[in-house]
Amino acid sequence: MLAVAAFLGGAAVSLATSWLLVSRLERVGERLGLSEALLGMVAALAADAPEVTSAVSAMASHQTRIGAGVVIGSNVFNLAALLGLGAVVARWIGLHRRVVLLGGAVAMWVAIVCLAVVGGGLPVAAGLVLTVVALALYLVLLGTEGRATGPLPPRWAAWLRSAVTEEEVELEEAIRPRRGRWQDAATAAVALAVVVVASVIMEQAAASLGRRYAVPEIVVGGLVLAAVTSLPNAVAAVYLAARGRGAATLSTALNSNTLNVVAGLLLPGALLGLGPPSGQARLVTVWYAALTLAVLALAYRHRGLSRRSGLLIIVAYAVFVVSVVAST
Repeated sequence: MLAVAAFLGGAAVSLATSWLLVSRLERVGERLGLSEALLGMVAALAADAPEVTSAVSAMASHQTRIGAGVVIGSNVFNLAALLGLGAVVARWIGLHRRVVLLGGAVAMWVAIVCLAVVGGGLPVAAGLVLTVVALALYLVLLGTEGRATGPLPPRWAAWLRSAVTEEEVELEEAIRPRRGRWQDAATAAVALAVVVVASVIMEQAAASLGRRYAVPEIVVGGLVLAAVTSLPNAVAAVYLAARGRGAATLSTALNSNTLNVVAGLLLPGALLGLGPPSGQARLVTVWYAALTLAVLALAYRHRGLSRRSGLLIIVAYAVFVVSVVAST
């Protein structure tokens, strides 16, 4: 009973406090003059704090399957809950094709690198470098609002500027907060500490319950902790989708997944190790990469996601759950 109470209490505190963390960091970002797209990235990173902390805690305890499962399983859940459920609730999420391609290119690159690392075909350190470089270029492009295109041909540079502009326009209404004060920065620091401690307690309690009831680690991490730690992002994305903010919904999902892999899997993996490759981890990662590609293909083809597309994504997640359970 103590472990159950610790899990439920840790989850409740972590998720509730992450909302406070997101809102205060957005205000600090506004104070610093960040663009709408970079504000969205900051918000995604803050909302990812529970899953990243849970994954790092598991890896530090040499429970690499739980750690990897939290991150990669969260990414599969994000696609279903943020975009699938968001499309069902909103009935339609309209998207510009340039926005889909720009964010989707980075998301797919990170998913492919993640698959190569988890499958044992690429060293963790190399995967970290490849993803950080791609993420850094993306952040520079967003931070300069498409002006930093380097030696690209004029047509490519114009295309990138248009894509960033379209995303900025969509995000402006969705996430533009009021300017922050020093109290917001202090509150964010305290909230981050609370989220970290609560998430560690939640992960350790879940691992303890898993051992007690002989629940496989991939189920504990890839399904249970993955879903619970992703709830803040899911609620935020459904809210944005219901308001018709398509790019903001897509940005939340894709950026969250990218940051999960970089901060929650590859960075701690390079420092602590990921352990030997496992068939179950490969299975979850294949689902993550395949569902990412499918969602982007649907969004690009139809210039958005319909209710039918959302239902298909949710059904795919249900099949994913069954496949993970069947693999144990």
